[in-house]
Amino acid sequence: MKAEVFVRSIGSDFYAGVPDSLLNPLCSYLTEIYGIGEHHVIAANEGNAVGLAAGYHLATGKVPVVYLQNSGLGNIVNPVVSLLNGRIYGIPCLFIVGWRGEPGVHDEPQHLFQGEITLSLLENMDIPAFVIDRTTTDEQVQGKLNEYRELFAQGRQAAFVIRKGGLEYGGKILCNNRFTLLREEAIRHIAACSDGGVVVSTTGKASRELFEIREANGQSHKYDFLTVGSMGHSSSIALGIAFNKPETKVWCIDGDGAVLMHMGAMALIGANRPANLIHIVLNNASHESVGGMPTVAGRLDLPAIAEACGYPNAVSVSTAEELDEALTAAKARCELTFIEVKCALGARENLGRPTAAPVENKQSFMEFLQGGSI
Repeated sequence: MKAEVFVRSIGSDFYAGVPDSLLNPLCSYLTEIYGIGEHHVIAANEGNAVGLAAGYHLATGKVPVVYLQNSGLGNIVNPVVSLLNGRIYGIPCLFIVGWRGEPGVHDEPQHLFQGEITLSLLENMDIPAFVIDRTTTDEQVQGKLNEYRELFAQGRQAAFVIRKGGLEYGGKILCNNRFTLLREEAIRHIAACSDGGVVVSTTGKASRELFEIREANGQSHKYDFLTVGSMGHSSSIALGIAFNKPETKVWCIDGDGAVLMHMGAMALIGANRPANLIHIVLNNASHESVGGMPTVAGRLDLPAIAEACGYPNAVSVSTAEELDEALTAAKARCELTFIEVKCALGARENLGRPTAAPVENKQSFMEFLQGGSI
């Protein structure tokens, strides 16, 4: 189904969500007609989008739309069941959910279990769902919307679940920034400097690039924990390791979208000040791994936020030379450090994916960590 036809059928003037590769046609079309602003908000996380949607309904009386990858369903459970639900405030909302890991469709391991339980999760939240694929017609969507409007009038919610290829759009929004340092090159410098420590890397292309850098260097992957799912939690994983391995340098390679998703983790890290943790945020102001929609991180002073959270050392760099200087200083000091690396958008077209299963990554990483001080 064409995204523009889908949006016209829905008839809403408010969308909030977190970008998803399967929903990129929808995100691109919304950006084309609304831009990023009061009618189309790219939220920090999916629960944040639900809160925005509730505020929109309270202010206008109209039905909002929230879009998300199914991996974000966990982030909406609380606001759906304790805010929107008819037993509480009865706030209507239409959800558009990208179905990663659909049973029978090849996908990455972090999506498989989530894909299996997607429809049952929606059912458990009392959200009726209709699946859209390549063959779905406008008439079918209109018919389902007529049913949904009756539910919305009762203060209930409903969902469209989008299969791979279910939406299409001929246009493409190209995001860019003024920085020149490629993310993969930045990770190559971090990997070189982190010798003698362990690395926890965030979900998306950063972990894929780290894996391939280790392969190209002939290095073991036992030094790295690749957080292939659970976006936004890499820094918390790193903090948990830092607490329990105080003699080991823990390097966290984070992303701007991930940091925004669960920024409270920075407050916890800053309050505890683990001397062996180096928190590095690769900031290209974009959800690049799922299509390149912008984040608000390009308008934030992340080092100032880190300092306000209690990080004793915080710096921003944008060149390889500045990065090397910051990494060397962080490695030499025994104090919590935050490094923002302003990166260009873009990745190699032939960028691969980790060839080891996540559980294999976990086992080799744990064996290395538990083998004693590094």
